[in-house]
Amino acid sequence: MRLLTIRLLLLCIFFSAAIYAQPPHGIHWSVDGNSYYSSNDDGITQIKMPSFTKAVIATTQQLTPKDSSHALKARNFYFSDDGKKILIYTNSKKVWRYDTRGDYWILNTADNSLKQIGKTLPASSLMYAKFSPDGNSVAYVSKHNLYVEDLNSNNIKQLTTDGTDRMINGTFDWVYEEEFDCRDGFRWSPDGKSIAYWKVDATKIPNFLMINNTDSVYSHVVPVEYPTAGTDPSPCYIYVVNLSTGNSTKMSVPGDPQQHYIPRMEWAANSSQLIIEQFNRKQNEIKIMYCDAATGATNEIYTESDKAWVDNKNAWSDERFSNHWEWVKDGKAFLWVSEKDGWRHIYLISRDGKTQTLLTNGDYDIITLKGYDDKSGYVYFIASPENATQKYLYRTKMDGKSKAERLSPAGESGTHDYDLSPNGLYASHDFSNINTPPVEDWVSLPKHTVIKKEESENNGGFTLPHTDMFTITTDDGIKMDGWMVKPTNFDSTKKYPVVFYVYTEPAAQTVTDEYGASYNFLYNGDFAGDGYIYISVDGRGTPAPKGAAWRKSIYRNVGRINIHDQAMAAKKILQWPFVDTSRVAVWGWSGGGSATLNCILQYPEIYKTGISIAAVDNELTYDDIYQERYMGLPQENREDFIAGSPITYAKNLQGHLLIVHGTGDDNVHYANAEMMINELIKYNKIFQFMPYPNRTHSISEGTGTTQHLRNLYTTFLRQYCAPGGK
Repeated sequence: MRLLTIRLLLLCIFFSAAIYAQPPHGIHWSVDGNSYYSSNDDGITQIKMPSFTKAVIATTQQLTPKDSSHALKARNFYFSDDGKKILIYTNSKKVWRYDTRGDYWILNTADNSLKQIGKTLPASSLMYAKFSPDGNSVAYVSKHNLYVEDLNSNNIKQLTTDGTDRMINGTFDWVYEEEFDCRDGFRWSPDGKSIAYWKVDATKIPNFLMINNTDSVYSHVVPVEYPTAGTDPSPCYIYVVNLSTGNSTKMSVPGDPQQHYIPRMEWAANSSQLIIEQFNRKQNEIKIMYCDAATGATNEIYTESDKAWVDNKNAWSDERFSNHWEWVKDGKAFLWVSEKDGWRHIYLISRDGKTQTLLTNGDYDIITLKGYDDKSGYVYFIASPENATQKYLYRTKMDGKSKAERLSPAGESGTHDYDLSPNGLYASHDFSNINTPPVEDWVSLPKHTVIKKEESENNGGFTLPHTDMFTITTDDGIKMDGWMVKPTNFDSTKKYPVVFYVYTEPAAQTVTDEYGASYNFLYNGDFAGDGYIYISVDGRGTPAPKGAAWRKSIYRNVGRINIHDQAMAAKKILQWPFVDTSRVAVWGWSGGGSATLNCILQYPEIYKTGISIAAVDNELTYDDIYQERYMGLPQENREDFIAGSPITYAKNLQGHLLIVHGTGDDNVHYANAEMMINELIKYNKIFQFMPYPNRTHSISEGTGTTQHLRNLYTTFLRQYCAPGGK
């Protein structure tokens, strides 16, 4: 399950990170990559590279509507291809995770006019507005229907009419958004004459009913269309609408639409074909095919399969490229990422699919595709061939003959991240390691010359304790990475309590060599100063760049192999002379909450205290895309789901357990907690439970919530896993 990682939680809680608006995220680079744009108190500004000279493109006066004394607050902004018009996204509202609906305005810099589009539609209902290639029209979604608006005549044309809460045009249902990162569901053709779009039919997906008991004296239900493991997916279709006629043509994608997924669709570097990616239900086979935009006829050009699963693009692509197909060589080929040789590598695939050229050869994984430039012939990626906890920037030529070249400085060991310009000449660069606070600067590439340093924000006003990175090998011969924070005044002659932080599932690593990874963000106080040892280890199944065999060993084994690795590592750690084996705690959130329960219930002789937050207690309750990808189909191997579910082991509870869950969690439903509670009651087990009314998976909404959760966590831990050396 896609969870709140340590870094994200740290940012959200301590740096008040804003909710992401609709893509593109990150830096607004110019098309040529020689400048970028920023929205600030002066309006919208262009910053030229490498001089960083500024020019105001749109002043606050230009961004102030005639009937208002205040300038529009730009949540995001987008330029037309000719640069003369700016689309302003404002008054945004949250849809599940991100604030992806709102109002849009057009600023025409040629005549200085500012006007709102979609004015006849409900306020804050427009989604994913995009300019046509000629800049004379804008398309958008409202209330699950697709519209196009002529900016010269102000005429609004409705392109679909069947949109409802369950018949979804131009965007996606809950599970596509959560597990495939699919949100923006339509694409302009390059010639501007057509729009391709997804249609998702969620009418047969059962509702999960969340109960709101607090916002009125009578409770009411909040329905969420939610396909649990074993439930057929929503049928998904691809259409192309001709803007002159208004007629839509359905693409003839082969197969039963209730037994496959289409997470990617783009125009195929022309205006006559689409290229789509189709997964089978189990997600262990992927097909790439072209669709004729006029007739709907399809032509398969490439297929790939795996005994476990095939990763979708969101596992390896930079978020900035989420709505792109990586066409290169003027549309004659495209970039592809595959694990078919046992490592995650970049390939160049010819347009007909017949020629596949390996670009990143070697026994290592690429972690993220960061950029590519047709002119220079380079592709840029993040990798760390020698240390799976770190990240570095590399580039290689797209010829299949060149050796990868590391661009990150040799003297900076740790985690590097970049927002690259489209031409690969400049980048915003972030660097940190487990004991080095983040450093932000701007660099020119390929020499990685610093051209501007950003001022430090002093890490939110706090300093983290020293952390040791280590590796440990279990009796099974499994070598695992870990980090450890020792008590501030550590005395090797004393024995200290140890607290394990866990996640262990395919969505995230916990052991990364970056600042903040080892920070216990829920402890209300000085964790190291109070005398706790804090440890996390990453075992098999986590997405560490250690090869496909490492990651995919968890297939049909979620809740077993990952928990076994945690327990075997803990056994080794408990042999250290300074660890108190009577004071051993474990905690985690989401998948980490599930791992916490499995640890304390499957290995009660090791773990004495557990704090489980927002856990999947029963794997059969979680969504089909995630759970079936990693576990198979319940119809075929239900026993694996049962064997991996914490609820199966409720009878084994011996230690002290705190269960925490939000009743408004649309991701991991509150029902999980009640199912587990029922089992614990059945076996007369004593535990503590804290429901948070109407809080979501993040348990962050409402006045005082975060502080209350921190106090609860801290009080329970101190009571049942007392701090300090003995």
